[in-house]
Amino acid sequence: MLPERPRPDPDYTEESMRQEEFARRRRQLMRLMGGGAIAILPAAPVRHRNSDVEYPYRPDSDFYYLTGFAEPEAVAVLVPGRPQGEYVLFVRDRDATRETWDGARSGVEGAVALHGADDAFPIQDIDEILPGLLERCTRVFYTMGTHPEFDQRVIGWVNGLRAQARHGLHTPQEFVALDHPLHEMRVFKSRGELVAMRRAARIACAAHLRAMRTVAPGRMEYEVMADILHEFHRSRADASFHPIVGSGPNACVLHYRANSRQMQDGELLLIDAGCEYQYYASDISRTIPVGGRFSPRQRAVYEIVLAAQLAAIGQVRPGCHWNEPHDAAVHAITQGLVRLGLLKGRLAKLIRDGAYRPFYMHRTGHWIGMDVHDVGEYKVGEQWRLLEPGMVTTIEPGIYIAPGTRGVARDWWGIGVRIEDDVVVTQGDPEVLTAAAPKDPDEIERVMAAARAPARR
Repeated sequence: MLPERPRPDPDYTEESMRQEEFARRRRQLMRLMGGGAIAILPAAPVRHRNSDVEYPYRPDSDFYYLTGFAEPEAVAVLVPGRPQGEYVLFVRDRDATRETWDGARSGVEGAVALHGADDAFPIQDIDEILPGLLERCTRVFYTMGTHPEFDQRVIGWVNGLRAQARHGLHTPQEFVALDHPLHEMRVFKSRGELVAMRRAARIACAAHLRAMRTVAPGRMEYEVMADILHEFHRSRADASFHPIVGSGPNACVLHYRANSRQMQDGELLLIDAGCEYQYYASDISRTIPVGGRFSPRQRAVYEIVLAAQLAAIGQVRPGCHWNEPHDAAVHAITQGLVRLGLLKGRLAKLIRDGAYRPFYMHRTGHWIGMDVHDVGEYKVGEQWRLLEPGMVTTIEPGIYIAPGTRGVARDWWGIGVRIEDDVVVTQGDPEVLTAAAPKDPDEIERVMAAARAPARR
Protein backbone atom coordinates (compact mmCIF):
# COMPACT_ATOMS: atom_id res chain seq x y z
CA MET A 1 0.00 0.00 0.00
CA LEU A 2 1.38 3.40 -0.94
CA PRO A 3 1.99 5.96 1.83
CA GLU A 4 -0.78 8.54 1.78
CA ARG A 5 0.09 10.69 4.77
CA PRO A 6 0.53 14.36 3.85
CA ARG A 7 4.05 15.35 4.80
CA PRO A 8 4.60 18.41 6.99
CA ASP A 9 7.36 20.85 6.07
CA PRO A 10 8.90 22.08 9.33
CA ASP A 11 10.91 24.78 7.59
CA TYR A 12 7.87 26.76 6.45
CA THR A 13 4.87 28.25 8.17
CA GLU A 14 1.44 28.29 6.60
CA GLU A 15 1.85 32.03 5.94
CA SER A 16 5.03 31.36 3.98
CA MET A 17 4.28 33.08 0.67
CA ARG A 18 6.65 35.93 1.45
CA GLN A 19 7.84 38.70 -0.84
CA GLU A 20 11.10 36.86 -1.46
CA GLU A 21 9.10 34.09 -3.14
CA PHE A 22 7.67 36.54 -5.67
CA ALA A 23 11.04 38.25 -6.14
CA ARG A 24 12.69 34.90 -6.87
CA ARG A 25 10.08 34.16 -9.54
CA ARG A 26 10.64 37.54 -11.18
CA ARG A 27 14.41 36.99 -11.23
CA GLN A 28 13.95 33.54 -12.77
CA LEU A 29 11.66 34.87 -15.49
CA MET A 30 14.00 37.77 -16.31
CA ARG A 31 16.91 35.34 -16.69
CA LEU A 32 14.82 33.42 -19.21
CA MET A 33 13.89 36.62 -21.04
CA GLY A 34 17.46 37.90 -21.37
CA GLY A 35 18.67 41.39 -22.11
CA GLY A 36 16.83 43.76 -24.42
CA ALA A 37 13.46 42.35 -23.39
CA ILE A 38 10.41 43.65 -21.55
CA ALA A 39 7.47 41.76 -20.03
CA ILE A 40 4.06 43.36 -19.53
CA LEU A 41 1.36 41.79 -17.34
CA PRO A 42 -1.97 43.49 -16.68
CA ALA A 43 -4.08 42.61 -13.66
CA ALA A 44 -7.47 41.06 -14.29
CA PRO A 45 -10.24 43.63 -14.64
CA VAL A 46 -13.18 43.85 -12.26
CA ARG A 47 -16.14 41.91 -13.66
CA HIS A 48 -19.81 42.64 -13.06
CA ARG A 49 -22.21 39.88 -12.12
CA ASN A 50 -25.27 41.92 -12.96
CA SER A 51 -26.23 45.61 -12.89
CA ASP A 52 -23.80 47.28 -10.47
CA VAL A 53 -22.99 44.09 -8.52
CA GLU A 54 -19.38 42.97 -8.95
CA TYR A 55 -18.01 39.47 -8.69
CA PRO A 56 -15.60 39.08 -5.77
CA TYR A 57 -12.26 40.17 -7.16
CA ARG A 58 -9.72 37.46 -7.86
CA PRO A 59 -6.39 38.50 -9.44
CA ASP A 60 -5.14 36.91 -12.63
CA SER A 61 -2.98 33.91 -11.69
CA ASP A 62 0.01 34.85 -13.85
CA PHE A 63 -0.03 38.42 -12.55
CA TYR A 64 -0.28 37.37 -8.91
CA TYR A 65 2.33 34.63 -9.34
CA LEU A 66 4.93 37.28 -10.14
CA THR A 67 3.74 40.15 -7.96
CA GLY A 68 1.76 38.99 -4.92
CA PHE A 69 -0.35 42.09 -5.64
CA ALA A 70 -4.10 41.46 -5.38
CA GLU A 71 -5.59 44.82 -6.41
CA PRO A 72 -7.29 45.56 -9.74
CA GLU A 73 -6.30 48.30 -12.20
CA ALA A 74 -2.62 47.42 -12.06
CA VAL A 75 0.09 46.56 -14.58
CA ALA A 76 3.42 44.87 -13.83
CA VAL A 77 6.44 45.49 -16.06
CA LEU A 78 9.76 43.62 -15.95
CA VAL A 79 12.76 45.16 -17.72
CA PRO A 80 15.93 43.08 -17.20
CA GLY A 81 18.95 45.29 -16.69
CA ARG A 82 17.09 48.59 -16.32
CA PRO A 83 19.44 50.75 -14.17
CA GLN A 84 16.60 52.53 -12.35
CA GLY A 85 15.01 49.21 -11.36
CA GLU A 86 13.87 46.11 -13.20
CA TYR A 87 10.42 45.70 -11.61
CA VAL A 88 7.88 48.46 -12.23
CA LEU A 89 4.28 48.53 -10.98
CA PHE A 90 1.51 50.80 -12.19
CA VAL A 91 -1.22 50.98 -9.53
CA ARG A 92 -4.20 53.02 -8.39
CA ASP A 93 -3.44 56.13 -6.41
CA ARG A 94 -4.62 56.39 -2.83
CA ASP A 95 -8.11 57.89 -2.73
CA ALA A 96 -9.74 58.52 0.64
CA THR A 97 -13.25 58.70 -0.80
CA ARG A 98 -13.02 55.47 -2.77
CA GLU A 99 -11.25 53.70 0.10
CA THR A 100 -14.20 54.57 2.35
CA TRP A 101 -16.42 52.62 -0.02
CA ASP A 102 -14.16 49.83 -1.30
CA GLY A 103 -11.33 49.41 1.22
CA ALA A 104 -7.69 50.40 1.49
CA ARG A 105 -5.37 50.69 -1.50
CA SER A 106 -1.62 50.22 -1.51
CA GLY A 107 -0.96 53.22 -3.69
CA VAL A 108 2.38 54.04 -5.30
CA GLU A 109 4.24 54.11 -1.97
CA GLY A 110 2.79 50.77 -0.86
CA ALA A 111 3.68 49.16 -4.18
CA VAL A 112 7.33 49.81 -3.36
CA ALA A 113 7.33 49.42 0.42
CA LEU A 114 4.95 46.47 0.74
CA HIS A 115 5.13 44.68 -2.60
CA GLY A 116 8.76 44.94 -3.63
CA ALA A 117 8.48 47.13 -6.72
CA ASP A 118 11.70 48.94 -7.67
CA ASP A 119 9.64 51.75 -9.11
CA ALA A 120 5.91 52.54 -9.12
CA PHE A 121 3.65 55.00 -10.93
CA PRO A 122 -0.05 55.88 -10.92
CA ILE A 123 -1.99 53.75 -13.39
CA GLN A 124 -3.39 56.86 -15.09
CA ASP A 125 0.15 57.78 -16.19
CA ILE A 126 0.85 54.52 -18.01
CA ASP A 127 0.31 55.92 -21.52
CA GLU A 128 3.05 58.50 -20.91
CA ILE A 129 5.54 56.25 -19.13
CA LEU A 130 5.30 52.77 -20.64
CA PRO A 131 6.32 53.74 -24.20
CA GLY A 132 9.54 55.11 -22.69
CA LEU A 133 10.21 51.70 -21.13
CA LEU A 134 9.48 49.98 -24.44
CA GLU A 135 11.61 52.11 -26.71
CA ARG A 136 14.95 50.56 -25.80
CA CYS A 137 13.71 46.96 -25.97
CA THR A 138 13.85 44.59 -28.93
CA ARG A 139 11.44 41.90 -27.63
CA VAL A 140 8.10 42.27 -25.90
CA PHE A 141 6.99 39.32 -23.75
CA TYR A 142 3.21 39.49 -23.55
CA THR A 143 0.26 37.07 -23.53
CA MET A 144 -2.14 38.01 -26.31
CA GLY A 145 -5.82 37.17 -26.01
CA THR A 146 -6.18 36.93 -22.24
CA HIS A 147 -7.23 40.57 -21.85
CA PRO A 148 -8.33 41.72 -25.35
CA GLU A 149 -8.97 45.32 -24.33
CA PHE A 150 -5.41 45.65 -23.04
CA ASP A 151 -4.00 43.94 -26.14
CA GLN A 152 -5.00 46.97 -28.17
CA ARG A 153 -3.18 49.33 -25.85
CA VAL A 154 0.06 47.31 -26.06
CA ILE A 155 -0.15 47.17 -29.86
CA GLY A 156 -0.86 50.90 -29.91
CA TRP A 157 2.23 51.70 -27.81
CA VAL A 158 4.49 49.58 -30.03
CA ASN A 159 3.05 50.93 -33.28
CA GLY A 160 3.43 54.45 -31.97
CA LEU A 161 7.13 53.83 -31.39
CA ARG A 162 7.59 52.16 -34.76
CA ALA A 163 6.16 55.24 -36.43
CA GLN A 164 9.12 57.12 -34.99
CA ALA A 165 11.71 54.60 -36.19
CA ARG A 166 12.72 56.87 -39.10
CA HIS A 167 14.06 59.29 -36.50
CA GLY A 168 16.57 56.65 -35.37
CA LEU A 169 14.55 55.35 -32.43
CA HIS A 170 15.18 51.68 -31.59
CA THR A 171 11.80 49.96 -31.23
CA PRO A 172 10.59 46.43 -30.39
CA GLN A 173 10.78 44.10 -33.37
CA GLU A 174 9.35 40.93 -31.86
CA PHE A 175 6.44 39.82 -29.71
CA VAL A 176 7.14 36.70 -27.64
CA ALA A 177 4.41 34.65 -25.92
CA LEU A 178 4.96 35.30 -22.21
CA ASP A 179 2.77 32.40 -21.18
CA HIS A 180 5.21 29.79 -22.53
CA PRO A 181 8.13 30.39 -20.12
CA LEU A 182 5.88 31.59 -17.30
CA HIS A 183 3.57 28.58 -17.39
CA GLU A 184 6.52 26.22 -17.49
CA MET A 185 7.75 27.87 -14.28
CA ARG A 186 4.33 27.40 -12.69
CA VAL A 187 4.34 23.63 -13.38
CA PHE A 188 7.03 23.17 -10.72
CA LYS A 189 5.83 24.02 -7.21
CA SER A 190 8.20 25.53 -4.67
CA ARG A 191 8.26 24.56 -1.00
CA GLY A 192 6.20 27.63 -0.16
CA GLU A 193 3.61 26.76 -2.79
CA LEU A 194 3.34 23.21 -1.49
CA VAL A 195 2.72 24.57 2.00
CA ALA A 196 -0.27 26.52 0.67
CA MET A 197 -1.49 23.49 -1.28
CA ARG A 198 -1.23 21.24 1.78
CA ARG A 199 -3.35 23.73 3.69
CA ALA A 200 -5.92 23.89 0.87
CA ALA A 201 -5.97 20.09 0.88
CA ARG A 202 -6.51 19.86 4.65
CA ILE A 203 -9.40 22.31 4.52
CA ALA A 204 -11.05 20.43 1.65
CA CYS A 205 -10.57 17.09 3.44
CA ALA A 206 -12.33 18.50 6.49
CA ALA A 207 -15.21 19.62 4.25
CA HIS A 208 -15.58 16.14 2.72
CA LEU A 209 -15.52 14.58 6.19
CA ARG A 210 -18.23 16.99 7.30
CA ALA A 211 -20.32 15.99 4.29
CA MET A 212 -19.91 12.29 5.07
CA ARG A 213 -21.18 12.92 8.60
CA THR A 214 -24.22 14.93 7.54
CA VAL A 215 -25.45 13.11 4.43
CA ALA A 216 -28.76 11.31 4.99
CA PRO A 217 -31.78 10.21 2.96
CA GLY A 218 -34.25 13.03 2.47
CA ARG A 219 -31.66 15.83 2.61
CA MET A 220 -31.13 18.05 -0.42
CA GLU A 221 -27.94 18.14 -2.44
CA TYR A 222 -27.64 21.87 -1.82
CA GLU A 223 -27.66 21.27 1.94
CA VAL A 224 -24.53 19.15 1.55
CA MET A 225 -22.99 21.88 -0.59
CA ALA A 226 -23.77 24.36 2.21
CA ASP A 227 -21.92 22.14 4.71
CA ILE A 228 -18.91 22.05 2.38
CA LEU A 229 -18.85 25.82 1.82
CA HIS A 230 -19.23 26.42 5.56
CA GLU A 231 -16.08 24.41 6.20
CA PHE A 232 -14.20 26.31 3.51
CA HIS A 233 -15.17 29.76 4.73
CA ARG A 234 -14.50 29.05 8.40
CA SER A 235 -10.89 28.34 7.42
CA ARG A 236 -10.41 31.51 5.33
CA ALA A 237 -10.74 29.61 2.07
CA ASP A 238 -13.18 29.82 -0.81
CA ALA A 239 -14.43 27.29 -3.32
CA SER A 240 -11.93 26.73 -6.11
CA PHE A 241 -14.87 25.81 -8.37
CA HIS A 242 -18.62 25.36 -7.98
CA PRO A 243 -19.04 22.12 -5.97
CA ILE A 244 -20.53 19.09 -7.70
CA VAL A 245 -22.95 17.30 -5.36
CA GLY A 246 -24.71 14.68 -7.44
CA SER A 247 -26.93 11.93 -6.05
CA GLY A 248 -28.43 8.94 -7.84
CA PRO A 249 -28.48 9.57 -11.61
CA ASN A 250 -26.76 12.93 -11.11
CA ALA A 251 -23.60 11.07 -10.05
CA CYS A 252 -23.26 10.08 -13.70
CA VAL A 253 -23.21 13.71 -14.93
CA LEU A 254 -19.57 14.75 -14.96
CA HIS A 255 -20.09 18.50 -14.50
CA TYR A 256 -23.41 18.45 -12.67
CA ARG A 257 -23.99 21.86 -11.05
CA ALA A 258 -27.66 22.24 -10.10
CA ASN A 259 -27.28 20.47 -6.74
CA SER A 260 -31.07 20.62 -6.36
CA ARG A 261 -32.21 17.01 -5.94
CA GLN A 262 -33.43 15.28 -2.79
CA MET A 263 -31.18 12.32 -1.91
CA GLN A 264 -32.76 8.90 -1.55
CA ASP A 265 -31.78 5.86 0.51
CA GLY A 266 -29.92 3.25 -1.53
CA GLU A 267 -28.26 5.81 -3.82
CA LEU A 268 -24.70 7.01 -4.15
CA LEU A 269 -23.68 10.62 -3.72
CA LEU A 270 -20.69 11.86 -5.73
CA ILE A 271 -19.06 15.00 -4.31
CA ASP A 272 -16.39 16.83 -6.31
CA ALA A 273 -15.31 19.87 -4.32
CA GLY A 274 -12.11 21.74 -3.54
CA CYS A 275 -11.10 25.03 -2.02
CA GLU A 276 -8.65 27.83 -2.74
CA TYR A 277 -6.31 28.99 0.01
CA GLN A 278 -3.86 31.84 -0.59
CA TYR A 279 -4.67 31.49 -4.30
CA TYR A 280 -3.77 27.77 -4.39
CA ALA A 281 -6.38 25.13 -5.16
CA SER A 282 -7.35 21.68 -3.98
CA ASP A 283 -9.64 19.31 -5.85
CA ILE A 284 -11.15 16.19 -4.23
CA SER A 285 -13.82 13.72 -5.32
CA ARG A 286 -15.41 11.18 -3.00
CA THR A 287 -18.39 8.90 -3.56
CA ILE A 288 -20.45 7.83 -0.56
CA PRO A 289 -23.65 5.84 0.07
CA VAL A 290 -26.55 8.11 1.02
CA GLY A 291 -27.95 5.53 3.44
CA GLY A 292 -24.57 4.81 5.03
CA ARG A 293 -23.80 1.42 3.43
CA PHE A 294 -22.78 0.45 -0.09
CA SER A 295 -24.94 -2.12 -1.83
CA PRO A 296 -23.05 -5.12 -3.26
CA ARG A 297 -23.18 -3.71 -6.81
CA GLN A 298 -22.17 -0.23 -5.66
CA ARG A 299 -19.25 -1.63 -3.68
CA ALA A 300 -18.14 -3.78 -6.63
CA VAL A 301 -17.93 -0.73 -8.89
CA TYR A 302 -16.38 1.39 -6.14
CA GLU A 303 -13.61 -1.13 -5.48
CA ILE A 304 -12.69 -1.19 -9.17
CA VAL A 305 -12.37 2.60 -9.22
CA LEU A 306 -10.34 2.58 -6.02
CA ALA A 307 -7.99 -0.08 -7.43
CA ALA A 308 -7.63 2.01 -10.59
CA GLN A 309 -6.80 5.10 -8.57
CA LEU A 310 -4.19 3.34 -6.45
CA ALA A 311 -2.62 1.87 -9.58
CA ALA A 312 -2.52 5.34 -11.18
CA ILE A 313 -1.03 6.98 -8.08
CA GLY A 314 1.68 4.33 -8.16
CA GLN A 315 2.78 5.74 -11.54
CA VAL A 316 3.16 9.32 -10.29
CA ARG A 317 6.94 9.04 -10.06
CA PRO A 318 9.96 10.73 -11.63
CA GLY A 319 10.72 9.23 -15.01
CA CYS A 320 7.18 8.03 -15.67
CA HIS A 321 5.53 9.90 -18.50
CA TRP A 322 2.34 11.89 -18.07
CA ASN A 323 0.08 9.24 -19.57
CA GLU A 324 1.27 6.28 -17.51
CA PRO A 325 -1.15 6.96 -14.62
CA HIS A 326 -3.99 7.09 -17.15
CA ASP A 327 -2.86 3.86 -18.79
CA ALA A 328 -2.77 2.16 -15.38
CA ALA A 329 -6.28 3.39 -14.54
CA VAL A 330 -7.68 2.30 -17.90
CA HIS A 331 -6.19 -1.18 -17.49
CA ALA A 332 -7.67 -1.61 -14.00
CA ILE A 333 -11.09 -0.26 -14.99
CA THR A 334 -11.36 -2.37 -18.14
CA GLN A 335 -10.27 -5.46 -16.25
CA GLY A 336 -12.86 -4.73 -13.55
CA LEU A 337 -15.66 -4.17 -16.04
CA VAL A 338 -14.87 -7.54 -17.63
CA ARG A 339 -14.95 -9.15 -14.19
CA LEU A 340 -18.42 -7.66 -13.57
CA GLY A 341 -19.67 -8.84 -16.96
CA LEU A 342 -20.25 -5.29 -18.23
CA LEU A 343 -17.63 -5.80 -20.94
CA LYS A 344 -16.81 -8.99 -22.82
CA GLY A 345 -13.72 -9.88 -24.80
CA ARG A 346 -9.95 -9.96 -24.59
CA LEU A 347 -8.54 -7.32 -22.28
CA ALA A 348 -5.88 -5.99 -24.65
CA LYS A 349 -8.34 -5.61 -27.52
CA LEU A 350 -10.97 -3.96 -25.31
CA ILE A 351 -8.39 -1.38 -24.20
CA ARG A 352 -7.11 -0.85 -27.73
CA ASP A 353 -10.67 -0.36 -29.04
CA GLY A 354 -11.64 1.98 -26.19
CA ALA A 355 -14.50 -0.30 -25.11
CA TYR A 356 -14.31 1.25 -21.62
CA ARG A 357 -15.18 4.76 -22.84
CA PRO A 358 -18.98 4.53 -22.39
CA PHE A 359 -18.23 3.98 -18.68
CA TYR A 360 -15.03 6.05 -18.31
CA MET A 361 -14.93 8.95 -20.74
CA HIS A 362 -12.43 11.41 -19.23
CA ARG A 363 -8.73 11.62 -18.50
CA THR A 364 -7.25 10.44 -15.20
CA GLY A 365 -5.81 13.79 -14.10
CA HIS A 366 -4.73 17.35 -14.74
CA TRP A 367 -2.17 19.77 -13.36
CA ILE A 368 -3.31 21.66 -10.28
CA GLY A 369 -1.88 24.74 -8.58
CA MET A 370 -3.04 28.34 -8.67
CA ASP A 371 -5.74 27.19 -11.08
CA VAL A 372 -7.74 24.01 -10.58
CA HIS A 373 -6.91 23.03 -14.15
CA ASP A 374 -3.47 24.51 -13.92
CA VAL A 375 -1.25 25.70 -16.74
CA GLY A 376 1.54 23.67 -18.29
CA GLU A 377 2.15 21.40 -21.25
CA TYR A 378 1.33 17.70 -21.14
CA LYS A 379 3.44 16.86 -24.16
CA VAL A 380 6.87 17.86 -25.45
CA GLY A 381 6.48 17.75 -29.19
CA GLU A 382 4.60 14.55 -29.91
CA GLN A 383 5.76 12.78 -26.75
CA TRP A 384 4.13 12.76 -23.31
CA ARG A 385 6.37 14.72 -20.96
CA LEU A 386 8.17 12.97 -18.14
CA LEU A 387 7.06 13.58 -14.56
CA GLU A 388 9.54 15.45 -12.37
CA PRO A 389 9.68 16.35 -8.67
CA GLY A 390 7.63 19.42 -7.83
CA MET A 391 4.83 18.71 -10.28
CA VAL A 392 1.33 18.30 -8.81
CA THR A 393 -1.47 16.44 -10.54
CA THR A 394 -4.92 15.15 -9.72
CA ILE A 395 -5.63 11.44 -10.05
CA GLU A 396 -9.36 10.91 -10.63
CA PRO A 397 -10.58 7.75 -12.36
CA GLY A 398 -14.27 6.96 -12.41
CA ILE A 399 -16.99 4.64 -13.67
CA TYR A 400 -20.40 6.02 -14.65
CA ILE A 401 -23.35 3.79 -15.54
CA ALA A 402 -26.02 6.27 -16.52
CA PRO A 403 -29.69 5.27 -16.53
CA GLY A 404 -30.56 3.87 -19.95
CA THR A 405 -27.05 2.62 -20.73
CA ARG A 406 -27.51 0.13 -23.56
CA GLY A 407 -26.58 -3.45 -22.94
CA VAL A 408 -26.42 -3.01 -19.16
CA ALA A 409 -28.98 -4.46 -16.74
CA ARG A 410 -31.10 -1.93 -14.82
CA ASP A 411 -29.58 -3.07 -11.52
CA TRP A 412 -26.40 -1.21 -12.49
CA TRP A 413 -28.06 2.01 -13.67
CA GLY A 414 -27.40 5.17 -11.71
CA ILE A 415 -24.10 4.00 -10.21
CA GLY A 416 -21.57 6.77 -10.66
CA VAL A 417 -18.23 6.64 -8.83
CA ARG A 418 -15.26 9.00 -8.96
CA ILE A 419 -12.33 9.09 -6.53
CA GLU A 420 -9.93 12.01 -6.83
CA ASP A 421 -6.83 13.10 -4.94
CA ASP A 422 -4.12 15.73 -5.40
CA VAL A 423 -0.70 14.10 -5.76
CA VAL A 424 2.82 15.57 -5.68
CA VAL A 425 5.67 14.07 -7.65
CA THR A 426 8.60 13.68 -5.24
CA GLN A 427 12.04 12.10 -5.48
CA GLY A 428 10.49 8.85 -4.26
CA ASP A 429 6.97 7.78 -3.31
CA PRO A 430 4.21 10.17 -4.39
CA GLU A 431 2.75 12.47 -1.73
CA VAL A 432 -1.05 12.39 -1.60
CA LEU A 433 -2.01 15.82 -0.28
CA THR A 434 -5.66 14.88 0.21
CA ALA A 435 -5.18 11.56 2.01
CA ALA A 436 -7.10 12.74 5.09
CA ALA A 437 -10.42 12.40 3.23
CA PRO A 438 -11.47 8.74 3.69
CA LYS A 439 -11.81 6.68 0.54
CA ASP A 440 -11.58 3.08 1.75
CA PRO A 441 -15.22 1.89 1.58
CA ASP A 442 -15.13 0.31 5.04
CA GLU A 443 -13.74 3.53 6.52
CA ILE A 444 -16.40 5.61 4.80
CA GLU A 445 -19.11 3.38 6.25
CA ARG A 446 -17.53 3.63 9.72
CA VAL A 447 -17.41 7.44 9.55
CA MET A 448 -21.04 7.62 8.47
CA ALA A 449 -22.17 5.09 11.08
CA ALA A 450 -20.38 6.93 13.88
CA ALA A 451 -22.07 10.18 12.89
CA ARG A 452 -25.50 8.54 13.05
CA ALA A 453 -24.98 6.66 16.30
CA PRO A 454 -26.95 8.06 19.25
CA ALA A 455 -24.80 10.05 21.65
CA ARG A 456 -23.93 8.22 24.86
CA ARG A 457 -24.74 9.85 28.16
